[in-house]
Amino acid sequence: MIPFEEQFKELTRGVVDLYVEDEFKTKLKKSVEENKPLRVKAGFDPTAPDLHLGHTVLLNKMRQFQKMGHQVIFLIGDFTGLIGDPTGKSKTRPALTKEEILKNAETYKEQVFKLLDPEKTEVRFNSEWMEKLSSADMIKLAANYNVARMMERDDFRKRYKEGKSIAVHEFLYPLVQAYDSVALEADVELGGHDQIFNLLVGRDIQKAYGQTPQVVLTVPLLEGTDGINKMSKSLNNYIGIDEKASDIYGKTMSISDDMMWKYLELCSDKTNAQIAEIKREVADGKNPMEVKKELASEFVTMFKGKNQLEEASKSFKKPKMEAEDRTFVIDSDTIWLPKLLVLLNFVKSNGEGRRMIKQGAVKIDGEPIKDLNQEVERGFSGLIRCGKRRYANVTLK
Repeated sequence: MIPFEEQFKELTRGVVDLYVEDEFKTKLKKSVEENKPLRVKAGFDPTAPDLHLGHTVLLNKMRQFQKMGHQVIFLIGDFTGLIGDPTGKSKTRPALTKEEILKNAETYKEQVFKLLDPEKTEVRFNSEWMEKLSSADMIKLAANYNVARMMERDDFRKRYKEGKSIAVHEFLYPLVQAYDSVALEADVELGGHDQIFNLLVGRDIQKAYGQTPQVVLTVPLLEGTDGINKMSKSLNNYIGIDEKASDIYGKTMSISDDMMWKYLELCSDKTNAQIAEIKREVADGKNPMEVKKELASEFVTMFKGKNQLEEASKSFKKPKMEAEDRTFVIDSDTIWLPKLLVLLNFVKSNGEGRRMIKQGAVKIDGEPIKDLNQEVERGFSGLIRCGKRRYANVTLK
């Protein structure tokens, strides 16, 4: 197997929480010494049919474990999906039907194997063991946790203080998720940072059932293409796994230079050493746009195949939108970009223009502008975009 030091460095890259570091080191060292893979579990509730790049942060961590020689378990929560994960919810979540869950689960499997090696992935459904538990077994499971501990969850505590309903079955969700770790004898459980409470319950329940507690690693939530909000289809700031190759390429190119590093670290297949080398190249003068092109190419190849890459990159070079031609005669060699946005009637004031730039919503020829003091020179001719619906081909004389 790959040496312990190299494994630990790669597997903890980008991790938010690690419970408990010493335990993880012990498990990894033993795994290497005995040439025995760790059992690494990650659960997915198929509550929606489509996956986006935000979901791949967790999948990418699973793939890293696979490359290090460990056994990855892709757990589909068809039973927990009937309960509905209350994490981060301000009200009781409506449960899906069994038919809806199984339909979404099949779509999930098709998409995740664009990243995971199907030959090295154990796919399980938690209904396998949960539907076999008797009422007495469920009571025994529930007896291993108390209400006071359950109310430590932020969402439960907040809803209780606000007098909002908390259904009793919602308390079962973290317990069932924890019992999954017992059934699978998990050494490690992976999840998003917002899932930390549920993952830690798994450690307690494993102890109660006489098992060595799992190590918990969480990954951060990925901001969307706007660079502000969590990636979400509802906010239209997402990069979908099943989108057209040209859309994946173009949306990746639209992220800010700062966000580029986070996407590289969390979503790309590059190693720590490769990312460090890219950072050195940028520090030495390499244009960040070239790095984004490489990243966009990686995502297209990863999700759609290399045969679609050339067409996707070509489609990005010239914006397909039909833009109005606007010409301005300026009385100096340059014009301040916020002032130009006002002239274009894209914003009402210089202050609003600065805010749009700060949010990463202003682009010149497809490149996001970060500098609040950006000047545009006389003689410029190109596409200026502010937000999603305001754009024009601008010429300055």
